[in-house]
Amino acid sequence: MRKVAIIDMGTNTFNLLVASVNGDLSYQIIHSSKQAVKLGEGGINQKYITPAAYQRGLNAIGEHMRTILLHGANEIFAFATSATRNASNGHELVADIKNLFGVDVQVIGGDEEAELIYMGIRQAVELNSENVLMLDIGGGSNEMIIGNGERFHWKRSYDLGISRLLQQFNPSDPIAEDEIAAVEEYLEAQLADLIEPMEHFKPKMIIGSSGSFDTYRNILVAANIVKANGDPSIEIPMEEYFNLHNHLIKTSKQQRSAIPGMDPMRVEMIVLATIFTHFLVRRFGIERMVQSSYALKEGAVWRMINGA
Repeated sequence: MRKVAIIDMGTNTFNLLVASVNGDLSYQIIHSSKQAVKLGEGGINQKYITPAAYQRGLNAIGEHMRTILLHGANEIFAFATSATRNASNGHELVADIKNLFGVDVQVIGGDEEAELIYMGIRQAVELNSENVLMLDIGGGSNEMIIGNGERFHWKRSYDLGISRLLQQFNPSDPIAEDEIAAVEEYLEAQLADLIEPMEHFKPKMIIGSSGSFDTYRNILVAANIVKANGDPSIEIPMEEYFNLHNHLIKTSKQQRSAIPGMDPMRVEMIVLATIFTHFLVRRFGIERMVQSSYALKEGAVWRMINGA
């Protein structure tokens, strides 16, 4: 049986997916896990991976390689994104991974990252001809795609990842109202080129993938507000999202760490992530929200087996 492993070397986490590929161009996920690395901690805005973060990255690859061997995957594909591609020593990390583990890492650009995310989301969410806004909030970059079930119309990768925003704004704990206003003012300026495509394609639904939206889902499921359905996507009622947002921005790190369903990796980052999400929802009149558990790595599997 053909088994493939996909490593998504993100800025906050290195994600692993192992899948068995069938003869009919379908696949089954047999393992999915992640390793916290915080690759951007302490140096992302200086375009540098600090020694501690660098070592965490190598350790994470080592852990994933043990898992890959355990599952007998015979093909390994690794993709590095924002923190690695922008770092002055990112090429050294890629070379060390090749030397230590024999893995060839593809450092992909923001456009390709957005395309793979679109391919992943399209498998998790039943899209039709109606345009939607797809969002992946990362540590180094945030990808936004406008499209439908047939194709994407517009895509962009912004260097507005949460690790970057945290280091730039260094908010209080809890965050103050004037700090929220400063972040929103910055987002308004940085996302100026999003206005025209949003007005043209008029999406009214936002589909969010990866860690922050997974955390929204997990918190709401733990509180019995949203029912876990076993599917790779779930709709989050807008009123419940607004309630969660208003709660998160009033909490301290200590209070957030005690919230059932909170990913420890997101305790520090979730406030700026929800400010980013909330800004888009209110700025563009978004009426529905869906969380997708599929993102880049599922898109990479689909593209690989379909030759797209």
